[in-house]
Amino acid sequence: MGAAVALREDYSGSELRQLAKAAKDADQARRLLALAAVRDGMSRAAGAKIGAMDRQTLRDWVHRFNGKGPEGLINGKAPGPEPKLTAEQKEELRQVVEAGPDADKDGVVRWRCVDLKRVIEERFDVDLDEVSIGRILKELGFAHVSPRPKHPEQDPDAIEALKKTSPRAWRKR
Repeated sequence: MGAAVALREDYSGSELRQLAKAAKDADQARRLLALAAVRDGMSRAAGAKIGAMDRQTLRDWVHRFNGKGPEGLINGKAPGPEPKLTAEQKEELRQVVEAGPDADKDGVVRWRCVDLKRVIEERFDVDLDEVSIGRILKELGFAHVSPRPKHPEQDPDAIEALKKTSPRAWRKR
């Protein structure tokens, strides 16, 4: 069985407890308290129990603490998956949307996400769902705007004649 990993010497148990008290991250505070217990002479198993972890996990956090100090005890954010479209492809998509569809070539008179899905598959060989396309369009600065429906035989003069022109009684003066 190997020897325990030595805990760095520049922090005392009381200093670790003070850091835990001031910590904004609950997980960091819990880990600092476990290390403080170990620093004060408690067994590694007991220190791990205080920190609600097993001895191996405590050992991993000791390595992080020794390397990065108290800030090393904060969980890092995972990078997440890489975007399916590159910045150049997004810029080309922006140009496609701004130019608008060609009724003969594209078969549509306005872009919908389902239509852009087809265009992205043809141009970039990338399969995206409609929700992701909507997110990309929002990221590119486009807004979802749907025009109000208009009857083809609508008469603008008749609309003006029917508008209410009398002042409203409840308006503040």
